[in-house]
Amino acid sequence: MSVINAFRRRFSPAPVLQDWPGLIEAYRPWLPVTTSTPVVTLREGATPLIPVPSVAERIGRDVKVFVKYDGLNPTGSFKDRGMTMAISKAKEAHCEAVICASTGNTSAAAAAYARRAGMRAFVLIPDGYVAQGKLAQALVYGAEVLAIRGNFDRALDIVREVSDQFPVTLVNSVNPFRLQGQKTAAFEVIDALGDAPDWLCIPMGNAGNITAYWMGFQEYNQAGRSRKLPRMMGFQASGSAPLVNNTTVTDPDTIATAIRIGNPVNREKAIAARKASQGDFLDVTDAEIIEAYKLLGGQEGIFCEPASAASVAGLLKRKDEVPTGATVVCVLTGNGLKDPDCAINNNDAAFHTDLDPDLGTVARVMGF
Repeated sequence: MSVINAFRRRFSPAPVLQDWPGLIEAYRPWLPVTTSTPVVTLREGATPLIPVPSVAERIGRDVKVFVKYDGLNPTGSFKDRGMTMAISKAKEAHCEAVICASTGNTSAAAAAYARRAGMRAFVLIPDGYVAQGKLAQALVYGAEVLAIRGNFDRALDIVREVSDQFPVTLVNSVNPFRLQGQKTAAFEVIDALGDAPDWLCIPMGNAGNITAYWMGFQEYNQAGRSRKLPRMMGFQASGSAPLVNNTTVTDPDTIATAIRIGNPVNREKAIAARKASQGDFLDVTDAEIIEAYKLLGGQEGIFCEPASAASVAGLLKRKDEVPTGATVVCVLTGNGLKDPDCAINNNDAAFHTDLDPDLGTVARVMGF
């Protein structure tokens, strides 16, 4: 070690590790909380905005592309943003139990935050249609899981009826506090970029997140924190595209389980966001989703769940419409570990098995 390096190591200041308080405390003036609101947090939020040059190169024309990687929230998805608010307000109202319908991510977040708050958590899931990683989370967090013979939309109908008739709080995105928490992602995007992006590309299932992002962009813009508003570009899987086709899908089908929803409850709000932002909705096939999924993992080192990749797949499908020099943000809603089966079944990696345990064999397989 050189004398100079030794001197630097001894006397350079330690890195500053910011003690992020969670999004309620970070954005308290923007949220419907008071000093009497008991904040239930796992320090969610502050997820990274990561440049993805391999995606930008496919578009060209000096377009900059970033991904908002909300898969790095505590339970691995953007649902934590809404759940810290929903559970905090439920606790403020002295609720003892919460309930949700879920394709997986909501159940994980609801269970984690409810248990942290000392509440019971009931989750209804469509039997056989929830990725293993998400189901495992709900179980470990201590949720009471009820798997029904039916799809997500039927599960949501049931939990809405339950919350109307029994003393249990509904924490799906029909709960207005969910969207209040989720809008903070838009704040973080502007805080990181210094302004809103030109395009915001986002997957749509129940369409709460596109609604929340638009709410956040508008609030920051009205307060003078940004100079412009983005076009809101929402993407759905072709087998589950009720917003794209202006219909209800009775039997939605897609590899992207998080957006396998046929009748989104935030339909009208999402349509309003699209119209106000002069945005658009488009469907992407499962093959296009998987191509984007593998591109992010194999070229950028970013492991997201399939539904997240719909935002990148949609951007690439509409790349010729992106203005020259534009800044685009694609929302990655969940972590790839949510759906390990998809990763095992959809990759281009070399996986050599049953090898002899010796140097010669390993070296030969490595090409030496």
